[in-house]
Amino acid sequence: MLSGCADSRYYWQSVRGHVQLMRAAQPIDEWLARTQTPAPLRQRLLLAQSIRRFSVTDLHLPDNASYQRFADLQRRYAVWNVAAAPALSLTLKTWCFPVAGCVGYRGYFDEADAQALATELRAQGLEVSVYGVPAYSTLGWLNWAGGDPLLNTFADYPDGELARLMFHELAHQVLYVADDTAFNESFATAVERLGVQQWLDRRATLRHLGTTACRKCAACSFAR
Repeated sequence: MLSGCADSRYYWQSVRGHVQLMRAAQPIDEWLARTQTPAPLRQRLLLAQSIRRFSVTDLHLPDNASYQRFADLQRRYAVWNVAAAPALSLTLKTWCFPVAGCVGYRGYFDEADAQALATELRAQGLEVSVYGVPAYSTLGWLNWAGGDPLLNTFADYPDGELARLMFHELAHQVLYVADDTAFNESFATAVERLGVQQWLDRRATLRHLGTTACRKCAACSFAR
């Protein structure tokens, strides 16, 4: 019964935290239409839209509601994860959830809750790490409710890092195997790396073609 109460509290904070995040998210076009939107944020939102289009047209990642909205959470991370293992062991403690299956971490929307669990696990003799996470994937299950929004927690990342993160999270919507964190992260990492390479190549080409001296430069002569 105690375990059931603890699980109920955990799921309640998960639902409440995600609902609050979704309520804070508004369409990117609305942010762009506001005169009070700061110029740096406007540039990041335009870049994110460009990356999102590339993810669909060139990488064939899902064309859905994800990353079409933006939310400023007024904090550094979206969630805080807790990971634990016995001393000198490489085998993580796992937690099992509906849909996601069993994973080697437990996420909280409030850092204090994550630290409280960490204290309990250390009392059990486990080595524990608490770390902030800028984004997470709902695996496409909540696209009907607005999908995964762009967040202030990662919108300011360097251009390549922003593209990498978005490709990674969208890849989870393409393929996700329950109870196999290693495969899921490996697949998403492969997509992000190949995707970023293609995106950077495309961006460099467009910038090159946009220069006034393009047709006269050595690179174009060599290409011809």
